[in-house]
Amino acid sequence: MESLSTRVLTSVVGFTIISLLVWFGWVTLLPTLVLLSVMALFEYIRMLDRNDIDVRRVSLAVFGTALIVASLPLWPQTPWPGGSWREAVLTVALGYMLVMEVMRPGERPLERIVYSMFGLLYIPWLLGYFLLLRYSPNAGDGLLYFALPLLATFAADIGGYFGGHFFGRRKLAPEVSPGKTVEGAIGGLAFSFVTVLVMTQLTRIWSPLDALLYSILVASASQLGDLAESLLKRALKTKDSGSSLPGHGGFLDRLDSLLFAVPATYLFLNINVFTR
Repeated sequence: MESLSTRVLTSVVGFTIISLLVWFGWVTLLPTLVLLSVMALFEYIRMLDRNDIDVRRVSLAVFGTALIVASLPLWPQTPWPGGSWREAVLTVALGYMLVMEVMRPGERPLERIVYSMFGLLYIPWLLGYFLLLRYSPNAGDGLLYFALPLLATFAADIGGYFGGHFFGRRKLAPEVSPGKTVEGAIGGLAFSFVTVLVMTQLTRIWSPLDALLYSILVASASQLGDLAESLLKRALKTKDSGSSLPGHGGFLDRLDSLLFAVPATYLFLNINVFTR
C-alpha cells in the first residue's frame, strides 16, 4: 500500500503539473517537452552504455530537440505538398548519421545508426504528438482532447493495479513483464471506459459508442506502451530507466504509456471525429 500511495501521489502531482503546462499552450508545453525529451534520451543512452552500445549522443540531443520544435503546428506549411517539418528533420537526421558513419566509421557503425534512429523515433518523435494533439483541431478544443489520454491513461493505470492485485491470475506477457495480468488489463480498460464516458458525456463531445471505442484503443495503446518499454529494459538488462520519480522509476518509466496513448488519441480524433 505504501508503494501504491507513492505511485498515486506522484501521478496526481504529475497530472496537475502537466495540466497547468498544457493550459498555457505551446509557450510552456514546448520547452517542457524538449526537457522531457533530453531527460528521457539521457536515460535511454545510459541503458545502452550499460550494454556497451554506442550512439551519436550529441546528434540525438540536437535532432531530438529539432523534432519537438518541428512538431509545433503553428509553423507555416512545408513548400512541398503533403509533407511535414517533422518528416524533414527525421530525414536529415538519418542522412547526417549515415554520412558521419561513412566519414568517421567506428566499431559497429550500423548498430550505432539503428539505435540512434530508434531513440529519435521512440522518444522525441512520439513526444511531438503532444503538441499536435494540443492544437487539434484548434487551440481551444485541443485543450479538452488533450485531457482525454491523460485521464484515460491514469485511470487505466489505477484500474490495472487493482484488477491485477485482487483478481490477477493469468499472465498477459510473462516473457516481457511477469507482473502484468489479463485481469489487470481488463480492470484498466473498464476504469478507463468509465472515466472517458463520464468526461465525454459531461462535455457532450462523443457518443457512448465513441467513448467505448476510444477507451479500447487508448487502454490497449497504454498497455502496449508499458510493455514496449518493459521489452526494451529486458533487452538492455535494466530494471528501471532511472530513479528520478518516486514510485515510478525514471522519466521513461512514467512516459511509456503516454508515448503510445497520445499518438493513438491524435489518430483516433483525425480518423473518427474530424472526418465526420
